[in-house]
Amino acid sequence: MLLAAADVPTMLVMIILSSLVTAGGMAVVGWGRQDDGVRLWALGLLLNAVTHLLFALRGRIPDLLSVVVGNAVLVGVYLSMLAAVLQFQGRALPRRLTLALPLLMAGCMALLLGSYSARVVVAGLLLCALNLWLLGSLLVRWRTVGGRGAWLVVGALGFQTLVLLLRVALVGVSPLAGSELLQSSAVQTMTFMTTFAVVLVASMGFVFMARDRADAGNRRMAAVDSLTGVANRRAVIAALDRDVARSIRTREPIAAMMVDIDHFKAVNDRYGHPVGDQVLCSVVNVLRERVRSQDLVGRYGGEEFLVVLPDTTIKGAYLLALQLCEAVEASSFIHEGHEIPITVSIGVFGGTLQPGDHWDMLISAADRALYEAKNRGRNRVEVGEVLRRPASQAAAVSGPETQPGLF
Repeated sequence: MLLAAADVPTMLVMIILSSLVTAGGMAVVGWGRQDDGVRLWALGLLLNAVTHLLFALRGRIPDLLSVVVGNAVLVGVYLSMLAAVLQFQGRALPRRLTLALPLLMAGCMALLLGSYSARVVVAGLLLCALNLWLLGSLLVRWRTVGGRGAWLVVGALGFQTLVLLLRVALVGVSPLAGSELLQSSAVQTMTFMTTFAVVLVASMGFVFMARDRADAGNRRMAAVDSLTGVANRRAVIAALDRDVARSIRTREPIAAMMVDIDHFKAVNDRYGHPVGDQVLCSVVNVLRERVRSQDLVGRYGGEEFLVVLPDTTIKGAYLLALQLCEAVEASSFIHEGHEIPITVSIGVFGGTLQPGDHWDMLISAADRALYEAKNRGRNRVEVGEVLRRPASQAAAVSGPETQPGLF
């Protein structure tokens, strides 16, 4: 009885106001953004306000506006939200549909002006189809859009689809289901209260989706070197710290490389920093192509890179370092028709660690080996022989000092 007592014009006003307020908030959130779909979703909310204003004026304006145009604009609401989701995913809504589907709805409504029940069935089925398309677009790419925001959108639109199907099913069964739009009934109350809730919940969910993506992008930018695209110093040290702890716990070997581009300052001085930047990226590409998926290449600073090699023996790290040296030397970097010779020096350290060992010990050992490689002529690999531990820790470690032992 509470549903039957609800006043339809009042509910329409609630939908109009909630759509306008939410659209305004989303417009502010989406200001200056081009690819997250927030502005398209806000456009859909504005169209939703227009649609329900035309519905609220039923009987005061010509049916051509309230019925035909109103339902055509309602299709535009769903298309705008679908376009927002597709843009969020990096896709686009086919342009022909943005005109064809509203025209299809308008044509059907014009033909069925004399039958409210028939209009409810046709409009409900078309809107359900659009809702299912929108839901399908979210679900098929759940790995890239999944999260609390996507759950809110899917839940709200899924519930609305069920309500629309129920409304279609009730037409012809209940006398009140086929009554006019502004006549209060349980079916009308259910329909418009659902619309009111969906406007708020689905819009909130889409804002969460956009914010979660922005947060993920910020986290990614904070962990990635902007020039080379590999992990920055903080991120690669964090990865090494994590892998060192795992190596100590599992007693599996771990290795680290310090890679330095030979005579890089001379390249910058002779060809300029833009060319130097290109050389850095070229070397990074060679490194990334030859390491495993579980390995990590990071820019440690300037022209120096740190490569973390979990579950890797010193022999394996040494052989890989030799391959990297040869690959960099063999790669050709051409600038204005002239080849710029590029080589790297690599210091390697690895082995089985002991409790109390830290990531900075590995870096120090690999860095000492790198220094030795440069002293011995560059374009070569040297292996760090000893992991320097504090005296108190070294005395507590039983057995021989950790050392690589290539063969």
